[in-house]
Amino acid sequence: MSDDTPNTPPEVPPKSEGEQPQATRDETPADKPKPSDKDQAAKIAAAKAKDKGEPADQGPKEPWEDKPRPPAHEDGAQDPDARALAEAVAGSVLAADRFAGELTLTVARNKLIEACRFLKNQQQFAFLVDLTAVDWPERAEGRFDVVYWMHRFSDSKRLRLRTVVSEDQPVGSVTGVWKTANWMEREVFDMFGIYFDGHPNLERILTWEGFNGHPLRKDFPVVGIDTGAAIYPDVYPPGGGPVTAAGTEEGGDQ
Repeated sequence: MSDDTPNTPPEVPPKSEGEQPQATRDETPADKPKPSDKDQAAKIAAAKAKDKGEPADQGPKEPWEDKPRPPAHEDGAQDPDARALAEAVAGSVLAADRFAGELTLTVARNKLIEACRFLKNQQQFAFLVDLTAVDWPERAEGRFDVVYWMHRFSDSKRLRLRTVVSEDQPVGSVTGVWKTANWMEREVFDMFGIYFDGHPNLERILTWEGFNGHPLRKDFPVVGIDTGAAIYPDVYPPGGGPVTAAGTEEGGDQ
């Protein structure tokens, strides 16, 4: 090609009907509102707060956020279910406490099974949600709380029962009231060492027979414990869990 060839621009294909021209990088829409001085100041303050790790000012808070009021304990003796239980099973209800909209009844240990059976059959608390315990090693009136959570489907009400037991006191098993209590009571027995009288097969469920101690007691050592392997060296090898006669761990491949 010679130097005198005319330098003509390349042909641009015609735009289809309705196609808008593409804005260049430097163009700014004319109708875009310019941020106000107040908005700019708020953005700058938020950026500075973020750099300092401080929460950005979100403006005035709602009254319940500005001065939150935690729930308070209230007397729950007049609750219909508390009154019904106290009238039906004399001497069963020792205390009734309402907190955050939920009712907790402290029940005498020797009235526990009778109280649970009444609440299930007469008050329709058909579902035992959970059964657990709490350890209070320094408490004089009894080391453990055994706690029963139950649910009523008709109005979705939850009710909590609590009974206090000493370290050497058994608790009556409620497996005859709710079958689902079976494994729950075994777990409490395993983790806390609380004995449930009348349970059909009260054995450890998370650890193995021969395990030393109960892991959810507050005085259980965190490190440096003998797991119980030394008690039965022919069955539980040092440092391991229970094994079968074939020498494989229970639950593993045979």
